Amino acid sequence: MNKTIILNKRPIGRPEHLDFKVLDKNIPEITKDEMLLKLKFVSEDPYLRGRMSDSESYVASFKLNEPIFSGCIAEVIASNKDSFKKGDFVFGYMDWKEYQTSEGNGLLKVDASIAPLSAYLGILGMTGLTAYFGLTEIGVPQKGETIVVSGAAGAVGSIVGQIGKILGCHVVGIAGTDEKVALLKSKFGFDDAINYNTSTNIKEDLSAVCPNGVDIYFDNVGGKISDGVYANINQFGRIIVCGSISVYNETSVPTGPRVEPFLIKKSALMQGFIVGNYVKKFPVGSKQLSEWLKDGKLTYSETIVEGFDSIPQAFIDLFDGKNKGKMIIKI
Repeated sequence: MNKTIILNKRPIGRPEHLDFKVLDKNIPEITKDEMLLKLKFVSEDPYLRGRMSDSESYVASFKLNEPIFSGCIAEVIASNKDSFKKGDFVFGYMDWKEYQTSEGNGLLKVDASIAPLSAYLGILGMTGLTAYFGLTEIGVPQKGETIVVSGAAGAVGSIVGQIGKILGCHVVGIAGTDEKVALLKSKFGFDDAINYNTSTNIKEDLSAVCPNGVDIYFDNVGGKISDGVYANINQFGRIIVCGSISVYNETSVPTGPRVEPFLIKKSALMQGFIVGNYVKKFPVGSKQLSEWLKDGKLTYSETIVEGFDSIPQAFIDLFDGKNKGKMIIKI
């Protein structure tokens, strides 16, 4: 049978298992211009929470009673297409189905001899490109500047910090456990890090580890953590808004310090983005990330959970910070 995960109901607040349903369907047969794909790895990403709501966003909402989809790696099991052959591995946005057919549109071949297949969902995929373009295009880091990264032990944040160090910056991370703080410094080369769960005053703790203030803030979290960073922003600082996982499950609009006074007082820039803004530059970013990885200048962490049925729980676990680096399901 062919297991499929559909959106059973729209989450209210934090997602729960009842929001998903696993169905058994027949394995489809391919037609003249199709190929049959078998999922190997599934990307779990916080932004998918927004697509589960029926609200306007930069991408369309998932439809009820239809499969959820995300970035995936699949193996070609059978093919009637000249451009893909049996045994090829491909990356693309695919349904959460064990097996599915495709005409190949939007799929890219990936090479398991260059890097592990899961890396194409992380450091060599949209995750790495998000970190690279957000930091370099909006942050425009200069040697000697100070970068602060929230969600620093996550998939994007850990790469942002490493790129910052490659470019000669002082990098400070914010994470949720002492274990993650230690990992940021030992594995990813951050100069310092703060545990927001044990900090009694983010603003003061940041001041201590950022004596020259904050030039660039790469924000993956939002909320109270970001409020503490704003107070340390330097003149002409740049605030890069990549995500706001701290408020994704809120059922009402949270109120916090107003950001405008900080922006005016410091002549600071605050800009949100999605990685698709830079699609024309993807080849440049991919080439640079691949070179840094090959040269040993970049490393990465993955939290790999096994089994198709584990997909819903692993997604829920993202909101409890149970992942170190990229959260990936191995089928």
